[in-house]
Amino acid sequence: MLGIETSCDETGVALLRWEPGAPGHGLLSHTLYSQIKLHAEYGGVVPELASRDHVRKLLPLVREAMAQAGLTPADLGGVAYTAGPGLVGALLVGASAARAMAWALGVPAIGVHHMEGHLLAPLLEDNPPEPPFVALLVSGGHSMLVEVKAIGEYKILGDTLDDAAGEAFDKTAKLMGLPYPGGPALAKLAQQGRPGVFRFSRPMTDRPGLDFSFSGLKTQVLLAWQQSDQSEQTRADVARGFEEAIVDTMIIKCRRALQASGAKRLVIAGGVGANQHLRAELAAAGAKDGFQVYFPRLAFCTDNGAMIALAGAIRLAHGQHQDETVQVYPRWDLETLPPAM
Repeated sequence: MLGIETSCDETGVALLRWEPGAPGHGLLSHTLYSQIKLHAEYGGVVPELASRDHVRKLLPLVREAMAQAGLTPADLGGVAYTAGPGLVGALLVGASAARAMAWALGVPAIGVHHMEGHLLAPLLEDNPPEPPFVALLVSGGHSMLVEVKAIGEYKILGDTLDDAAGEAFDKTAKLMGLPYPGGPALAKLAQQGRPGVFRFSRPMTDRPGLDFSFSGLKTQVLLAWQQSDQSEQTRADVARGFEEAIVDTMIIKCRRALQASGAKRLVIAGGVGANQHLRAELAAAGAKDGFQVYFPRLAFCTDNGAMIALAGAIRLAHGQHQDETVQVYPRWDLETLPPAM
């Protein structure tokens, strides 16, 4: 199975041999190209530039992944690609290339939901979680809690009302003058901050519900920064207070979601899942409350082709694939996916 990911600003390609129950499900190779340097000049992703860079990088990455795995195109049994959600131009690059390769080789192709790919990324590890479980999907565009009864059977328990966690990280970092991409830079700075110097609200935790809202927190941080002495230590302290507010909020919501669903397993996925403070605090919460926490390795937290190859392989193994039409979905409700059975 060839997996292709081009939903935003990273081009990911991976090859996977579908082996249910095997560690990593037979992952053979994965390659990734990030467009961070390209978009840094603009302080954010420029969709047209992202699409053009996918065109430039995708086929060389496919060749590189093939070489790493020691395979040729004739060895492929299927092609999986991200069909949405994401930037429409970027999605069309991956979908068009994948459909063309599948047609030329006479193998099936399947469009994968980007968030299902993230949700299933921990299954690439040696100790994969078995459904049912609750998944916290946290990235630049999404912060959602999903009840996973089985693969393909998803119920969204809580979603983003405005800024997602990753988006809040990036915007807050920009307000404080940190370089692009802001989220990782802010998280690194927070490690130098002193706990408790700045305490911000834990949004929407004072009422029932599992939805997320971080726009107000971003405003609190901006005001605190503007009214401070703006020294380097203060910058680090503000970053620490902001990160603690985000992490505490997610832990509170995760505990509520586990209680509401009755699940004892929690999966963390998406780019913010690489945050070390979040990982440590969730592991501690799991040890205290008696639930297991599963993380993908850091390389598979951000967008990558391996998670797309895995999600596609699972669905192809159950006879699901698309016709020759090239179709993408910039917006795509996770709950509309059919069961993988």
